Amino acid sequence: MPSTNLIIFDCDGVLVDSERIVCRILAEEMNKLGMPASAEELDEQFSGRPAGDCLLEIEKRYGGPLPDHYFGNTERRIREAFHAELQPVAGIEGLLEQLVQMGLPSCVASSGSHQKMQLTLRKTGLYEYFDGRIFSAEDVSRGKPWPELFLYAADTMGTAPEHCLVVEDSIAGVRAATAAGMRVVGFAQPARAPLLEQAGAQVINNMMAVLDFL
Repeated sequence: MPSTNLIIFDCDGVLVDSERIVCRILAEEMNKLGMPASAEELDEQFSGRPAGDCLLEIEKRYGGPLPDHYFGNTERRIREAFHAELQPVAGIEGLLEQLVQMGLPSCVASSGSHQKMQLTLRKTGLYEYFDGRIFSAEDVSRGKPWPELFLYAADTMGTAPEHCLVVEDSIAGVRAATAAGMRVVGFAQPARAPLLEQAGAQVINNMMAVLDFL
């Protein structure tokens, strides 16, 4: 097994517990427009995908351009909920501290925008672990499930793909990491574990277990 010289973390659902908040609010706003949706369904459909792709799916279901107030209401409610509710994923702070002590480099590669990651990482106190090493789907031509984002992050960090370990929680992210030629650990609840395994991940449900794959 190649040595691990870089750990690449997804952000939402891996570093910050944001996906449940976003999916809940998206579902509530979609229901207001007459589009029946649940947070669980949206989490399954949108997890790990760029916001633009998710928007196209919602518009397709709506049957055309969404009303202007949809965007304003949704963005405002998500921002307010992040400030009120957002927490780090359980165990991530202990893992990041351990990596610092080991001197093992890490970075973030997320489908989220730089603006969103600035908000979520600062709100949860995790930004200092990744300052200057944060990569977004905004930086590449195609986001997850395509491999470009992970390859861009690894190249910028000066690390060959085979020496990268990716920590992901979404099928799109696992597929992207696998396509990039990187080993990938899937952080998941039991219900999603089989799907992540099928996509190519070795699944854990305790963040500190990442250390077992180094």
